[in-house]
Amino acid sequence: MNVIWTPAQLAMLAKVVDLNGFSAAARALGVPKAAVSRGVADLEKTLGVRVLERTTRRVALTPAGRLLYPHARRVGEESDAARSAIAQLHSPPGHPLRVIGDPTYGRVLLAPLVPRFLEAFAHVPLEVTLEAEQLTPGTWDVAIRTHPPEDERIVRRLLGAPPALLCATPQYLQQRGVPERPDDLRTHDLLTPEAADRAEFRLHLARGAQRAEVPLSPKLAVDDPAVLHAAAAAGLGIGLLPEFLCRQGLATSRLKAVLPEWTLPPAAALYALYPLPLESDPRVQQFIDFLAANIVPALAPPQPGRTARATPPEAAATH
Repeated sequence: MNVIWTPAQLAMLAKVVDLNGFSAAARALGVPKAAVSRGVADLEKTLGVRVLERTTRRVALTPAGRLLYPHARRVGEESDAARSAIAQLHSPPGHPLRVIGDPTYGRVLLAPLVPRFLEAFAHVPLEVTLEAEQLTPGTWDVAIRTHPPEDERIVRRLLGAPPALLCATPQYLQQRGVPERPDDLRTHDLLTPEAADRAEFRLHLARGAQRAEVPLSPKLAVDDPAVLHAAAAAGLGIGLLPEFLCRQGLATSRLKAVLPEWTLPPAAALYALYPLPLESDPRVQQFIDFLAANIVPALAPPQPGRTARATPPEAAATH
C-alpha cells in the first residue's frame, strides 16, 4: 500500500470539510476540482473506508471521517503554515502590499482612501482586491473584514462598530404607514441581516430607560449589506442599514429614518487583519494606522441633532 501521498490527501480532506465543498477547497488550494476529488477518493481507497458522504448540496463526514478529521486538519494547518512562511521569502519589501477588502465596506470605506494613501506613502505600492472569499494563507498581507476568522496566526485590529438605522423609502412609508413604536414593525416588511441562529431575527431597541424587543420574520434576511440596501432603495420594506451607508440617501430624501429616536446595539465590528509574521513589517503598520485614522471617523455615530442611530450586524450598502 503506497501511502506517500496520504499527507496531501489529508490536507485536501480538511479543506473540503472546512469549506463545505470540493470547488471551494480547490480554489483555496489552487488546484483543479478534479484533483481534490481524486485525492479524497484515493485516500478512501488507501484507508479502505469512506470518509465523506457526498450529496448535491453538501458534504458530510462518515463515522470514520469524524475520527480522521482532527488529524487531517492538523496536517492541513501545517501545510498552510509552510506555504505562508515560504510566501514571505518570495515577498521582498518592495512587492505590492496585498490588501483584501470586504466588497461592500471596501467600496464605500476603502476605495476612497487608496489614492490618499498612495499620495502619502508613495514608496508602498498596493494591490487591492475586493472579495468575500476565505483568506488563503500566503495570498494577502492586510484584510478588512467584519467577521475575522478564529486563528491565532492572524492578528486583528478593531477599526470600529458602525451604528445603523432603520430606513425605508418615503413611497413605502406612505403606502404602509410610518411606525410610531417598535411593535408597529411587526406589520411591516423588514429587510435584515441573517439571524445568528438562522431561525428568528430579534430586534432590540432602547430609548432612554425604555427597552423593547421585537421578534421578526423578515421578508428578506441576507448577509450581504449591498443586497439589503438595494432592496430598501427599491421600496421593498424597512431595511436595517449601517448609518454611514445611509447618509447620502437621507440627505437626498431617497431614504427616511424609521423610529429615529430609538437606538439599537452596535453593528458587526470592522477589523483590519494581518498574518502574524508581518507584525514587524512597517508597511503593514503604516497602512493599518492610516485606515484607523480615516475609517474610524467615518464609522463614528452622527453628532447630536443629526439622524439618530440604530443598528444590527451587517446591513446595507452604498448610495
